[in-house]
Amino acid sequence: MSNLDVLLITPPSRLDVYQTLSNDYAAIEPPVWSMLIAKYLSRLNYNVEILDAEAENFTHEQTAESIADKNPKLAVFVIYGQQPSASTQCMPAGTKTCNKLKLITDGQIKTLVMGTHASALPKRTLKEEPYDFVCQGEGPITISNLIDAMKNNKKDYDKIPGLWYRDKDNDIKSTIRSEMFDNLDLQLPGQDWNFLDMSKYKAHNWHTFGRLETRDKYASLQTSLGCPFKCTFCCINAPFERNTIRFWSAKHIFNQIKTLVEDYGIFNIKIPDEMFVLNPKQVTEICDEIISSGYGKDLNFWAYARIDTLDDNVMLEKMIKSGFKWLGLGIESSNPNVRDGVVKGRFTNYDIEGVVKKVRDMGFNVGANYIFGLPEDNRDSMNETLELALRINSEWANFYSAMAYPGSQLYPLAQKNKWDLPDDKGGPGWIGYSQHSYDTLPLRTNHLKASEVLEFRDRAFDTYFNDNSYLSMIKNKFGVDTQKHISKMSEHKLKRKHQFEDVNY
Repeated sequence: MSNLDVLLITPPSRLDVYQTLSNDYAAIEPPVWSMLIAKYLSRLNYNVEILDAEAENFTHEQTAESIADKNPKLAVFVIYGQQPSASTQCMPAGTKTCNKLKLITDGQIKTLVMGTHASALPKRTLKEEPYDFVCQGEGPITISNLIDAMKNNKKDYDKIPGLWYRDKDNDIKSTIRSEMFDNLDLQLPGQDWNFLDMSKYKAHNWHTFGRLETRDKYASLQTSLGCPFKCTFCCINAPFERNTIRFWSAKHIFNQIKTLVEDYGIFNIKIPDEMFVLNPKQVTEICDEIISSGYGKDLNFWAYARIDTLDDNVMLEKMIKSGFKWLGLGIESSNPNVRDGVVKGRFTNYDIEGVVKKVRDMGFNVGANYIFGLPEDNRDSMNETLELALRINSEWANFYSAMAYPGSQLYPLAQKNKWDLPDDKGGPGWIGYSQHSYDTLPLRTNHLKASEVLEFRDRAFDTYFNDNSYLSMIKNKFGVDTQKHISKMSEHKLKRKHQFEDVNY
């Protein structure tokens, strides 16, 4: 019998989610939540390991066999995506792996699933998916309590916060939500890199423009949890009790950076927090620590920001000195009427192009994020957004189709409007929420079919990355090798179901 208490699993999703882009262009992300939970559990003397099937390049069968070989008391499927909203699209990989595990072990290994999707739809997840338990919430307290109950051969699951389970009559039951951690430094003391082989992770291609050969010097470092905003299209807060943001201290974050630099030789670092620049005091303190250390000249950070959070020039200047080279900016739509149709915050009156120019003039590269297919979008408004993207001509651009992710406000809106969703009967299922999959099924609008939105999105991607002004800017800024890399990337044409099959959306 194995003495392994908990195995934290990232199931293999890349091929289904990204098609041919999975080979050379998509990142391989370190499993942030697994590292946070592993450190929490190990400090309480639980025996814990991480199995990252993405980094190992395992199939579903190999992942299931590896879980069976390790024979943990509890196999925890930690299902998040490369962005917080991308949990849903990774659910099919967990389901396939768990089904294979149940088959080869005759269900002897107990399984739990957690993540944004599971927290958004806990009852449905337990009802439809093969897991024994569902965690609704952050996870550490639920998992530790469940392990204790299993070790003591007790089935008093009703006392375990954040747990969905089946009782002896096979009825679905749930408990009270687990309280969120308040003091992150003390209660959830960071990521433990010792659980991973950090050489197996790979940065997003654009994060290393000009130095593409360094993609394997990469890590993802969480500095806060949650978000205070309530954007209609976002589901980030599904695992949390309320819309708020909590921070690790600047000293704690710097110590994590120091470990990455000195112990692992890593300098390409993604900050996956939705709102890293929301707290200028926190950001400035982190930057002061980095500047004092002398690491800033070598580091290459990427962090998210909003257009309306970039007024503090002192903070921005310190970020530049600290190695923050990329800002991911959520622009979403050029059209104020389209933005007014979704909750985005204090955004309407900001000069988008002026703010982007300011931060680029300061020395930042910009990865601009655009969404096509918000509820009030039509062809004219989507063209306005594409024209804005071409005028801005940022170093990178992500073009998304609007998705009504479970846990977002768009999900019940789409159900109310009777708009087709991927998880409807006859739909492609959860993989349909993947932006890049063959089966993707984005949200329709009040004016356009889903297939029309998707066709526009794919055409916008081709237009942008083949634009002469863009390629010329890339060549001048990052060199001819990066320009060639982008041109080769643009040759990959995503196959979409509506192009090959008769669909009605």
